[in-house]
Amino acid sequence: MKIFFTAEYNQEQLKPLFEMGEVTLDGWATGLPKMPEAELMKKTKDADMLIVSYDEVTRNVIENAEKLKLIACTRSTPVNVDIKAAREKGIPVIYTPGRNSDSTAEFTIGLMLSIARNIPMSYKALKEGKFTGTAEDKKITKDGLIVDMIWDMDEHSPYIIFKGTELKGKTLGIVGYGSIGRRVGKIARAYGMELLIYDPFLCEIDIEEIGIQKAKSLVELMKDADFISCHMKVSPETKGIISREMIDLMKPTAYFINSSRGAILDEAALIDALREKRIAGAAFDVYATEPLAINHPYIGELDNVVITPHIAGATDDVLLNHTKQLVSDVRRFINGEKLLYEYR
Repeated sequence: MKIFFTAEYNQEQLKPLFEMGEVTLDGWATGLPKMPEAELMKKTKDADMLIVSYDEVTRNVIENAEKLKLIACTRSTPVNVDIKAAREKGIPVIYTPGRNSDSTAEFTIGLMLSIARNIPMSYKALKEGKFTGTAEDKKITKDGLIVDMIWDMDEHSPYIIFKGTELKGKTLGIVGYGSIGRRVGKIARAYGMELLIYDPFLCEIDIEEIGIQKAKSLVELMKDADFISCHMKVSPETKGIISREMIDLMKPTAYFINSSRGAILDEAALIDALREKRIAGAAFDVYATEPLAINHPYIGELDNVVITPHIAGATDDVLLNHTKQLVSDVRRFINGEKLLYEYR
């Protein structure tokens, strides 16, 4: 069994795969860039299995690999695999759902805290030398008082400029209550937040408990939530679901968070809302186009937004998780057992 492997992986968890076949590590798995189609076609012509993370498994690749029996993609959705072409040849495609759910959920809470408390903005200011003193500066405490270690208190103080808001007691609106959305909600509840959930594919009895309520509509959630966090895959139903009309419903004190996919949002409308200060702020890990253009308003213009370069799922733990998943399913495939993670 020839296994061509270009995925990210956990070295310890991958060891059993070498007992299942002749494994060739190449491409991203060896620190190289994403492999061009022509190169992937050439190198997989005689492969029985193809395991990738980001390489594009196109129809050309699939049809050229005449011995191919299984395709594995170590992502929560195998968007870089031509599923239709694979099915036409009877080749199952396995993937790794939930591999980065905890990492993304934790990162989402980090984005919320960052924008609510202006953490990146205050960090940047200090690194630029603002609000700082000299090594010779000494505070003199008057008789009868205890030493008070604070910055100077006036209208220019960082205490005033970077004053934010707590998460405790606020309503978090979660749009999409799947694997990641539920984890975000669980962490947010520990912070003392109330949850308002919009997910048309779940019944109230699957969601509601003390402190957690299902919104009757997306309109209700957009109007009532103090923080709005999106956790949806892109589909015809979700593309552009956070529209200009939805954004216009948000409170002026509300924050918008997106660590799912940029396509679910009308980015131009959100930029207008931030520019005109019609909402308090936003935090993003994903965008309409990636990478962000150097002249994007998020980078050079807006000061009420926190941005990161699509890294919510970038942890070593994710590699461990998806390596376990794919090795488990490859073993099941070889043994003729029902696959746990076949994409349907």
